[in-house]
Amino acid sequence: MELNKRKTLDVSVIAFFAALTAICSQISIPLPFTPVPLNLALFSVFMSGSILGSRKGAMSQTIYVLLGCLGLPVFANMRGGIGVVIGPTGGYIVGYIITSFIVGLFVKIKQNFIVTGLSMTVGLVACYIIGTAWFVFITQTRIWNALLMCVFPFLIGDILKIFLAATLSQRLKEIYKHQFI
Repeated sequence: MELNKRKTLDVSVIAFFAALTAICSQISIPLPFTPVPLNLALFSVFMSGSILGSRKGAMSQTIYVLLGCLGLPVFANMRGGIGVVIGPTGGYIVGYIITSFIVGLFVKIKQNFIVTGLSMTVGLVACYIIGTAWFVFITQTRIWNALLMCVFPFLIGDILKIFLAATLSQRLKEIYKHQFI
């Protein structure tokens, strides 16, 4: 009986993080010099990996991406469809899956603020690499110009997201871990 409750909780929390990423994606500010909007999606991505671990965190983000590919308006600015994923910002969206997985892997080692923050930083770098490489490929933009448009303007905000997510996830992880145990 307890195992069924645990599975139900896991499925619910995975779905919650897919939905939270969709909501955080809508808290968005379009920037005039780039197709990449400023949004809070990475906050949810960081939290999913930290709280759910690598496999379940990546699963939550895969669900988010698949819902968007099916046409649900879960991507920034209420956009959806496969065209968004194969467009200039698609690499960053797909990078959410890898980012959540990386964060989950690192926090298995030790769950404290420093390790969590570092794991989120490594995950962010992976998302930047995947997203920027895809952006360069799709738009035929030079790498330096892509970094100026897609990475540098977002660094301060992403550092703040890491700080907030690392702080909050420390508290929420304990609550999630001890449910029905």
